Amino acid sequence: MSQIHTLTMPKWGLSMTEGRVDAWLKEVGQAIAKGDEVLDVETDKISSSVEAPFSGVLRRQIARQDETLAVGALLGIVVDGEASEVEIDAVVEQFHATFVPGDDAEVDRGPKPQKVELDGRLIRYFERGEGGVPLVLVHGFGGDLNNWMFNHEALAAGRRVVAMDLPGHGESTKQLERGDLDELSGVVLALLDHLDIPAAHLVGHSMGGAVSLNVARLEPQRVRSLILIGSAGLGEDINGDYLEGFVEAANRNALKPQLVKLFSNPELVNRQMLEDMLKYKRLEGVGAALRLLVSGVFKEGSQQFDLRGVVQDGQQPVLLIWGSDDAIIPANHSAGLKAQVEVEVEVLPGQAHMVQMEAAEHVNRLILDFVQQH
Repeated sequence: MSQIHTLTMPKWGLSMTEGRVDAWLKEVGQAIAKGDEVLDVETDKISSSVEAPFSGVLRRQIARQDETLAVGALLGIVVDGEASEVEIDAVVEQFHATFVPGDDAEVDRGPKPQKVELDGRLIRYFERGEGGVPLVLVHGFGGDLNNWMFNHEALAAGRRVVAMDLPGHGESTKQLERGDLDELSGVVLALLDHLDIPAAHLVGHSMGGAVSLNVARLEPQRVRSLILIGSAGLGEDINGDYLEGFVEAANRNALKPQLVKLFSNPELVNRQMLEDMLKYKRLEGVGAALRLLVSGVFKEGSQQFDLRGVVQDGQQPVLLIWGSDDAIIPANHSAGLKAQVEVEVEVLPGQAHMVQMEAAEHVNRLILDFVQQH
């Protein structure tokens, strides 16, 4: 039976309303497999590729290069099987007759951010999906819940997913008391309590990996598994020049060379990303919070804690994901780890520190396969 699929403008992140088509990566008549990159799209936040959620043959390129379209707008037609031009015309006509740019059903289909007061702090988080043991996503130093913009939708297929802004980050309270892992881990546990989550799969990136490891150290019964991406806590090395440069950068010229270190593709660091990061860094309390974290957690360009024992002695299965070219925390920190339960290591060739954004399809597949086994 033939299926005519509509490829539409995705929604990446909480605030995306439209995207501009940079280039088509597949030609009309070309076969497409599920997960293939079909075209490049640029938003006001980041550039990325639209991946096909289905397989078939690309029969129509509806969106033109350099055209800006709303979230949910029709980009192309992919047919699995046989379909006449008349049948495709009918699908395109029906889509355009019913699609309303800016319609709540399209623009607002992303997760709704919420805020809750936990132990006197205002913490921002979002939830998506339902069922199963929840996945809780913990971002890294200087990041926020939007670091998971390419992951939350795929991970929430049939499962509850929660992402949060750690204190000092995003739209959560900026003040920190001690700026250590116990303080950050306590906030994660408090959010789990608030959301009535007795146990979760923790997915931590960079510093968020160390926070997740520390949660497992403090309350191991709350952690079903650990998925650690470019994680801190597994070795002493860290790029101290990056940390110092990021904290002190006060303009685009100073900040850009630091952010470029995070990505394998430097073109992802566009003007809007720089402006958004500078806007965050200029918020009251951010500078003090970041400096406190650096002095307490990453003092003098060295990680101040060793959590390898949590992996080796803990009762949780562990998945380590790293980019081979990570310039912030070296991938060799994943070497030599053994565990009582299970340790899987996946090093992605050519990828850098923000591997969950740049290789989202691969990372999402690794995470889903892992948690489905546990």
